Amino acid sequence: MKRYHVQNATHWSEADLLTDFTFPWEDRPAPKTEFRAMHDGEVFRFRFDCVDEDLVLPDGPTAKERALGADRVEIFFATDLSLERYFGLEMSPRGDVADYAAKFYREIDWSWGCEGLVLQPEIREGGYTVSGSIPLEVLRDLGVLRGREMFAGLYRAEFHHRPDGTVHSGWMPWVNPGTEKPDFHVLASFGVLELK
Repeated sequence: MKRYHVQNATHWSEADLLTDFTFPWEDRPAPKTEFRAMHDGEVFRFRFDCVDEDLVLPDGPTAKERALGADRVEIFFATDLSLERYFGLEMSPRGDVADYAAKFYREIDWSWGCEGLVLQPEIREGGYTVSGSIPLEVLRDLGVLRGREMFAGLYRAEFHHRPDGTVHSGWMPWVNPGTEKPDFHVLASFGVLELK
């Protein structure tokens, strides 16, 4: 299982850089995606930096609908390898969030919200950054942070406009699950985040 070390640090320059995001289901180069995470013993902080020349940011009546129709980054946390209980955070460059609890297979509880999640989104020339934080106590209470390890999936939904105006949905996992069709909701797409 792939592993990423979450450094005990206070500045992003001290965090390990992860760039292993690919397009397993498409034959085209993946745009640059960088992930970093760190903690200070109290708070888990994460940051995605994404190159994106064609942002898809639809309007919608709810944050959930806006997030699910948009370019976005995603983190899943699982309590164990059964995926009997896991949590999804899908976050757009505008700061819209679709967060939910779920169990295998894709039984989603939209009433759940991630307590303590704070986001700092930024849209810039040629891309966007989504950084945020969650108290470690929240992750412990959810049962996803056990000791110093968490089962987690890291993903990017990379959308772009086709010439006819429709939107193409591209899917980029950190860990290639090897599924025939795009699917993040499977154990094979998870790795381990280890707090140092």
